[in-house]
Amino acid sequence: MSIAPIAPREWFTPAELLELASPALPDTIRGLNLLIERQSWRADERRCRVRFGRGGGYEYHYSLFPAEVQASVLAAAAPSAEPPASRSSAAWAAFERLPEKAKAEAARRLAAVDKVEKLAKGGLTRQLAASFVAGEIGCATRTLWNWISAAAEVARADRLAALAPRHAGRTATAPCDPRAWDALVADYLRPEQPAFETCYGRMMRAAAAAGWSPVPSSKTLQRRMDAEFPRAVRTMMREGREAAARIFPHQRRDRSHFHALQAVNADGHKFDVFVRWEDGSISRPMMIGFQDLYSGAILSHRIDRSENKVMVRLAFADVVTTWGIPEKAWLDNGRAFASKWITGQMANRFRFKVKDEEPEGILKALGVEVHWTTPYHGQSKPIERAWKTLCEEVSKHPRFAGAYTGNAPDAKPENYGSKAIPIDTFRAVVASEIAAHNTRSGRKSATAKGRSFLATLQESLEQDGTIVRRATTEQRRMLLAAAEAVTVRKPTAEIQLMGSRYWAEELVDLMGEKVTVRFDPQDLAAPLAVYTRDNRFICEAEALGDVAFDDVDAARAHARKRADYVKALRDVAAAERRLTIDELAALLPAAEAPVPASPRVVQIPNFGTRRSAAAVSMESLEEGAFAAGVKALESGVVAFRQRNTDGL
Repeated sequence: MSIAPIAPREWFTPAELLELASPALPDTIRGLNLLIERQSWRADERRCRVRFGRGGGYEYHYSLFPAEVQASVLAAAAPSAEPPASRSSAAWAAFERLPEKAKAEAARRLAAVDKVEKLAKGGLTRQLAASFVAGEIGCATRTLWNWISAAAEVARADRLAALAPRHAGRTATAPCDPRAWDALVADYLRPEQPAFETCYGRMMRAAAAAGWSPVPSSKTLQRRMDAEFPRAVRTMMREGREAAARIFPHQRRDRSHFHALQAVNADGHKFDVFVRWEDGSISRPMMIGFQDLYSGAILSHRIDRSENKVMVRLAFADVVTTWGIPEKAWLDNGRAFASKWITGQMANRFRFKVKDEEPEGILKALGVEVHWTTPYHGQSKPIERAWKTLCEEVSKHPRFAGAYTGNAPDAKPENYGSKAIPIDTFRAVVASEIAAHNTRSGRKSATAKGRSFLATLQESLEQDGTIVRRATTEQRRMLLAAAEAVTVRKPTAEIQLMGSRYWAEELVDLMGEKVTVRFDPQDLAAPLAVYTRDNRFICEAEALGDVAFDDVDAARAHARKRADYVKALRDVAAAERRLTIDELAALLPAAEAPVPASPRVVQIPNFGTRRSAAAVSMESLEEGAFAAGVKALESGVVAFRQRNTDGL
């Protein structure tokens, strides 16, 4: 027969059964004992047990009772009593927090109780069994009876937890004036992180001046500080939010679900090396790099004086040109990466104001999904782990001895500032070390599995399911750096930029005009992409490199190219000219001399008269007067009006 589900109270003595006053049970002890004998309750060892508390006797499990009694037991106790399962869980939880010595003591007590129970079932009286076991284990009989009572109140499976010692230990605290305690807390728990003894000394001086009392010893207050303010809280108040956040375990982010070139991340790194730039200035160089998230390989890098949008643009252009266009990019939300030329019109840029009229950034134009990372957070930018490795491999390279600056102001080497590395040499060493970084085998990442980063990348690219978008020629030109308002020079139609000269035949028609050019400032020998001011592509201009003054072969080659160019122009002109000069002259008509028209109004000259000449109509002139005027003109004598004394 199975035992009914556990009730809030499981075991009852005959006297406790009578207290239930159930009509289904006898109302006297004698009648109840007769019922117990008649139904053989004591024969069921699972639901009948010897009671080891005061008075002895037996206890019976409630599942032996009539159904009406079981229902009343469950109904009476269920609404208010705590479920036994909850009490059992709490007891075992407390047991788990005990030290091993306390747990061993609980096992010793349980063994003593079990031995008393065994001896009582073997025929000894309860008192004799308890006295015998108490003497055997060396404890007072009263103490053993307390253990027996505690074990009788719980299920057999929970006896070990119930018998564990419950020593509270020392809980009293030394009295301290609240003003002294508040002053100590305010002084000690602040970002400057003063030593506790120093804070205690200041508080004691204030207590002596203000009459604060009592004030315990320094050790006592130190223990109280540790007890009232957990370590995490003290870290937050003394070391700051970031230090407190480091206590919380970091998230491990798996990248194996990507494929090669599906996602990249980028960041900048300033090397601890002095370099000498082309203009002779000396400073520490900055590098921008892009890393494939799946394999861990560094895909591209650019080096310049500082982190800027041109570096980011060119480094990303190297990724697109060499490998392809990634689908996603995790970028640092700095001014260089969040520039409108890189991520313009992206709603989640969170830097600079997003305007409708701003140009579309190159990443948005190429369909790259951008995610912004938390600054100084290595979990969101795995490339920072690569920078840590390269800092050791590059900054402390043997060729840079004397140029290493140390990674902190107080960590300068003995030969600090004794040398500066030429920038070309530095770039060559960095490129070599990055290649070695990518090809080094034995990588332990989840995707490399003992291979190199580059081998992991290549294997993923060769798989059938890997799709990488390739950039067109126009898209690659769009990624180059832009310089606006560059003038096409006269009379050679060449473009001069950063000390280099570029020329293309299409520029001849644009002499004197301003154009936009796209170029790689670190590769000025590459062709220059030329656009109109409204960003329409014109041509690619080739670089005109300088040659040695006495280089005869170069001079001959240049002369030959110029002759070929002139000949080509002559051929084009001949092909386009359909008329000779004589044919053109024959087509031109002869011009005839024009006949002058007669004026409608003339002035009549004055022939010695005092009257002034009058302007009249040709029709009103008398024939005689007109004839006289013509005769006077033919003789060459013209009479003019004389001024009289009256001023007329």
